[in-house]
Amino acid sequence: MYKLILITLIATFLSANYPKSYAALGDVIYNNISKIESLKQIDFYKPYINDINKYADKVYKAKIQGYELEKVATLKAKEGYLNRLRTLSKTNDYFLRSINNEYVESMKNNKYELFSQIINNELINTQKNKKEIIDYYYKNKKNINSVGVIDNFLEEDARLKAKKDLQIKSYELKKQLVEEKIKGIRENDKARQIKLEEDLQKDLNLKSRD
Repeated sequence: MYKLILITLIATFLSANYPKSYAALGDVIYNNISKIESLKQIDFYKPYINDINKYADKVYKAKIQGYELEKVATLKAKEGYLNRLRTLSKTNDYFLRSINNEYVESMKNNKYELFSQIINNELINTQKNKKEIIDYYYKNKKNINSVGVIDNFLEEDARLKAKKDLQIKSYELKKQLVEEKIKGIRENDKARQIKLEEDLQKDLNLKSRD
């Protein structure tokens, strides 16, 4: 029986899709479960490993129940699944609030190791907090390991700067070429004007002799 449940769990979670019933609520929970499980690697959350494991087990069972609804769905079964998702959603939101609070606290109290661990957990929206993260890193560069998110940000910024510099150089080169072309046209026009004036003067001189 245990092997059957285990096989079902593996097959279910290897699937690229999530249960369709109440997907707006369920997808968030299922998307975040691996990220929440990875909290166990953060020192601050190690005392809560059992709680995280219990929550993960509930999520896995809920996902199986969601798939079962696609085969046979009674009103009672749907209501039970929805209530299950609502309960799981509250725990999901708790972990989100918790890690975001610890992210703020880690900077406030200069807990550098915790800061690094948290920003490298995908529950944190690092893109949204990019400027804050980079600013904090530069202020505390000697104490923070840049491996992971920070290195990615620095590489991304370096690529953008190189691209911008290249665009500026290209613009300056085009501007220079245009200015040189305009200068050449003006010089040619001036030379033609001088030639024209000289020819007219010659004609006048010839007529005056006549």
